[in-house]
Amino acid sequence: MQTASRFTSFTALALGIAAALAFGQADASGFQLRENSVKNLGRANSGTAVAKSDASVVSNNPAAMVNLDKTTVQTDVTVIDLTAKFEGGGTTALGTPLNGGDGGDPGKASPVPALAVVVPLSGAFDKLTLGASVSAPFGLKTEYDADWVGRYNAITSDVKTIDLTFSAALALSDRFSVGLGVVYERAEVTLSNAIDFGTALCAGSGNPANCFNPAFPFHPQGADGRVEVSGDDTGMGWIAGMQWRPTDNFSIGYSHRSEIDHDLSGTADFTKPASVDAVFRARGVTTYDDGAITAPLTTPSVDTLSAQWDINDSFRLMADIQRTDWHSLQSVKIYRENANHTQLGNEPFNWKDTTYFALGGEWDMSDSFTLRAGVGKDQTPTNDVTRTPRLPDNDRMLYSLGLTWNVSEALSVDAAFQHITIDTPHIDIRSTSGSHLVGDFSGHANLFGIAAQYKF
Repeated sequence: MQTASRFTSFTALALGIAAALAFGQADASGFQLRENSVKNLGRANSGTAVAKSDASVVSNNPAAMVNLDKTTVQTDVTVIDLTAKFEGGGTTALGTPLNGGDGGDPGKASPVPALAVVVPLSGAFDKLTLGASVSAPFGLKTEYDADWVGRYNAITSDVKTIDLTFSAALALSDRFSVGLGVVYERAEVTLSNAIDFGTALCAGSGNPANCFNPAFPFHPQGADGRVEVSGDDTGMGWIAGMQWRPTDNFSIGYSHRSEIDHDLSGTADFTKPASVDAVFRARGVTTYDDGAITAPLTTPSVDTLSAQWDINDSFRLMADIQRTDWHSLQSVKIYRENANHTQLGNEPFNWKDTTYFALGGEWDMSDSFTLRAGVGKDQTPTNDVTRTPRLPDNDRMLYSLGLTWNVSEALSVDAAFQHITIDTPHIDIRSTSGSHLVGDFSGHANLFGIAAQYKF
């Protein structure tokens, strides 16, 4: 059973919890979601920390809430439609070809909602502005065909994070403000992959030739099982920022969102063929029994620097530089929830920090309509050594268009479209089933957003 012992580490699950997050929805590198504002979407997420009429600053830069002089309620929905395709193949641990298809299109159209409220105070507190928001800063949902060639690496990945943010801004002068917010984050993860029990049992029988003996009951890819891991947790973080307007037509904003630590708690559920289960029970193997697990996870910190230049009364240019602290994902570990807290996996991840650059503009065509456009470049945190089918991520370019219709002085409606191109990610990785998968992904994403804002 020496070959079979490689299955006992759960490293596929350890990698999966972070890697599942990393496929993202192709709208941002890693598993980051920037879609809490349709206005920002139309500018390719430029000017996010200095936005003048956008309640999403509650969670992007609380100091910029002073730009809103009326109570503002804003709701946004962005649908992210990822299209991806795998071309490649591989071999089992014994060198025989992997069977299965290309997995189909793992991306599904997924809505990402957001809600924000900003309330400027008056009287003795007229320098203070309060705000609250609900948003989804990280997440994904992808699913491959259950019998695809890379099933030992990934089948289903479903990750949700929901943030509840409470912020306050203080105008220290007409040109300078500061802000601070508290973030309550809920994280939920579900992921699955197949396990090649056939290879494990025939190769670990003491005579590897059994794998090619028709009389032996187990053969490579002939006794697949499945494991699904799910877990959830809540954590606390914070966001702080400042905004400075050195001249009447130029603004600079900076914000820092903290890391948020999670200790995911949940279960590992195994599905085994009856013949495999009988062998394990006879040998007293409990590695693949269902049970409770825990897994530490840290969502990264994010630093954003924004600028806005009002060229004239009707045209504005915006820019963003955003740094995401992906090095917090150096490794992922999974533990059994037992008396000894047994470690089941420790998978090196080795992500690097990334920088996002964006340039955008707005043109007030009339009192009723504002047109937006923008372009962005996003780096990937992944690398060729540890990239897996759960994260076929690579550098990307973003192209955006947006429009606002001011229905009245109180009500406005926004719409935006963004197209994302992704550099071809190459996969060359081994699963804990010992299989070797090699190939390339091709893909792109289209984002459609609509929002409404009401001031009173």
